[in-house]
Order: sequence, then structure tokens, then C-alpha cells
Amino acid sequence: MHKAHITPVNENHGPVPFVLKGSLVETGEGKALVCAVGKQTRSGRASRSLDIEDDQTPLQLKLETIANTIGYIGMTVALATFLAIVLKMVIQIHHSTDRQYLEMRNLMGVMDAFIIAVTVIVVAVPEGLPLAVTISLAYSVGKMADLNNLVRKLDASETMGGAD
Repeated sequence: MHKAHITPVNENHGPVPFVLKGSLVETGEGKALVCAVGKQTRSGRASRSLDIEDDQTPLQLKLETIANTIGYIGMTVALATFLAIVLKMVIQIHHSTDRQYLEMRNLMGVMDAFIIAVTVIVVAVPEGLPLAVTISLAYSVGKMADLNNLVRKLDASETMGGAD
């Protein structure tokens, strides 16, 4: 495409003086002033508008819901466990004649109850869930490759599988 600088003579005809990335010069010579680089260029804005990496797939949304539910249940069970252990300790102290409430062993018992509650929370988080999903998506990519469908990303196999 012919490029020309803007002059008072041709400014009404609207010449386009901009050169895009990857342009080749066939003849002549010229000077260029770089106005934008990277994501600020026209091609960068176009690729940014097509970039949908941040959107979550339906499977990821379901997994996030499941993980949040498991987290809430884990927190509830951990809190109930902590309260049950502390309540049991308070009842034992109340019925005991040789123990007082503000003793070091009672504080250690509360700390042990807290550690148990934190352990319940840590155990409640399903660490194997993302691995299982990745393995199942990789299996889907393999099955699609057998059907001569090339899939570059694992998430694409989920989307294509849901198109039935």
C-alpha cells in the first residue's frame, strides 16, 4: 500500500502514513517514527480483543463451585471440632477438683485443638481434584486426536466435547 506523509495539499484526501508491523518496503526509502509498541499497536489491540484466556471454562466454573463448597464444609467441620474439643476440656476442668482454668496445660490443650482444626481444613482441600481433571482432559485430547481433530489446548477439548 502506497504511503505518503501528510501535507497541506493532500490532507483532505486522507493519506494513511502509518506502517504496520511486518510491512515490507518495495521501492524507495523512508523514515519512521515509532508511536506504539506491543499491546498498544493496532495488531496488539486486535490480539488483545481476541484474547479470551481469562474466561473460565464451564468445567473450571463447576470445579471452583465444588472447591468453594468443600472449603466451606471444611471450615464448618473444623470450627465444630475446635469448639467440641474446647467444650470437652472446659467440662473436664469444671468437674475436676485439682485443675484451674488458667493453667499452662489447659492452654496447651486449646493449642492442640487449634492444630487439629487447622489439620481438618488442610485435609478438606481436594489436592487431587485438579490432577484428575487434567488427566481426563488429556485423555479427551488423545481421543480427539484419534478422530483426526487437532487440539492445542486441553480446555479446548472440553469445549468441543460440549458441542454435541
